[in-house]
Amino acid sequence: MWWALRPPGILPPGMVLKAFFPTCCVSTDSGLLVGRWVPEQSSAVVLAVLHFPFIPIQVKQLLAQVRQASQVGVAVLGTWCHCRQEPEESLGRFLESLGAVFPHEPWLRLCRERGGTFWSCEATHRQAPTAPGAPGEDQVMLIFYDQRQVLLSQLHLPTVLPDRQAGATTASTGGLAAVFDTVARSEVLFRSDRFDEGPVRLSHWQSEGVEASILAELARRASGPICLLLASLLSLVSAVSACRVFKLWPLSFLGSKLSTCEQLRHRLEHLTLIFSTRKAENPAQLMRKANTVASVLLDVALGLMLLSWLHGRSRIGHLADALVPVADHVAEELQHLLQWLMGAPAGLKMNRALDQVLGRFFLYHIHLWISYIHLMSPFVEHILWHVGLSACLGLTVALSLLSDIIALLTFHIYCFYVYGARLYCLKIHGLSSLWRLFRGKKWNVLRQRVDSCSYDLDQLFIGTLLFTILLFLLPTTALYYLVFTLLRLLVVAVQGLIHLLVDLINSLPLYSLGLRLCRPYRLAGSEPWRPEATGLCSSALGFSGLGSLNCRPGAKRGKVRGTRSQQGGHHPLA
Repeated sequence: MWWALRPPGILPPGMVLKAFFPTCCVSTDSGLLVGRWVPEQSSAVVLAVLHFPFIPIQVKQLLAQVRQASQVGVAVLGTWCHCRQEPEESLGRFLESLGAVFPHEPWLRLCRERGGTFWSCEATHRQAPTAPGAPGEDQVMLIFYDQRQVLLSQLHLPTVLPDRQAGATTASTGGLAAVFDTVARSEVLFRSDRFDEGPVRLSHWQSEGVEASILAELARRASGPICLLLASLLSLVSAVSACRVFKLWPLSFLGSKLSTCEQLRHRLEHLTLIFSTRKAENPAQLMRKANTVASVLLDVALGLMLLSWLHGRSRIGHLADALVPVADHVAEELQHLLQWLMGAPAGLKMNRALDQVLGRFFLYHIHLWISYIHLMSPFVEHILWHVGLSACLGLTVALSLLSDIIALLTFHIYCFYVYGARLYCLKIHGLSSLWRLFRGKKWNVLRQRVDSCSYDLDQLFIGTLLFTILLFLLPTTALYYLVFTLLRLLVVAVQGLIHLLVDLINSLPLYSLGLRLCRPYRLAGSEPWRPEATGLCSSALGFSGLGSLNCRPGAKRGKVRGTRSQQGGHHPLA
């Protein structure tokens, strides 16, 4: 579906010539139109503008090299005039003389008033049509397309289309396919930019510099040796970490329990993937590597921000001074909680002997914990300083260290939970075994099932006594287990939020989200695109028509004044 404007009173003639013009060349200086002519579709695909001055023999040599490398029939299609007013007479004669130097049929002439909205187009035929029924004038449809979007969207078709072999391609579909195929295969023409000191100067989508920056090109050339060196260092670190010494029991246990060790292993894998010299085999691997680079850069940037905040205005000293009082306050609140449990909590009648034993046992642990905190208080500031310094490796490493510090500071709560859970489980298993004894059952360990069994009177008497004792002691144990389980769940919830933030930073597809918001055409699928199967219109593919101009071969020029959106705008790939 093409957008076109016709001047009033002009009827569509028999032949329509479509000229595809890149939007990046709309404001360039005057020159020659370099591109490909598709005779089957009566279409001209303009790829670049060749500027004055130039030597014709050098231009012909360049076109021959491009044709040999890309297997595309690149030629000079016509002239492009971008002036402040109507072309001068000397410039017009010069442009007409270029048709004899670079013979092409038909010879296009595109002209635009600089800073204005007026365009003119000519399709010159040196050999006038001699057939009686041949039309006397051609209608030229000028269509803009975004060269960068067409090339980077990877929607171009293979060299030989299956539909072309079957002969089922329509005229409009074949013309659109030819545009994609021409731009994709002519990438060798876009390797030169305005920084090259060659005899020929071209304007195309990369004229301002290959990949938009010379610094990027220098970084790309230097990235090979740097990546090789860093990959060697990372492989050495991986070999050292895989040593048998780190697989011994104490080190392996700590490595599996500490969040910092897990995050360092993840960071080592990320850096190994980033600095790998092996090229990506498919777009999915390339996207994964780009997402990893973006997430690592974001992580390091957030870590440096945290580091600058911690080391500013002696905040580490303030945190160290506030940490010990907070730990003392938590210990005091636990002591008050245990004293409440040793009385009559919520009016419940507890077993006083067991209640006193459990309460004093846990109070002794809290006393040991307070002594440990006061023993470590002189070193807290140095520990926090090194923790803040670890933020250079990324915010995730600092958060993992924070999670481990919380686990160490609440180690007494973890011990309380383990003691209560173990005692509660022992009583539950004892009650279940004695309940089977009342029913004349027993647990068969070999067959892993419950079988019938006959017990004598002494066994039943002892079982009844034990069952009664465990049943009346169960509420006291269950209350301690419930309280310490809730405390443990609170600590686990805080650590879970920290780990959730760490996983979010590690797995956030920041590069894909950026492409989806800024350049969605880069997220095209990897399957070959078939125009007749998708049903996409030209406006959704980065094309916009400017106008259809009624031109007499070699006679006069038609003018059309387009709107602002028709002249300068284009539709991005969705």
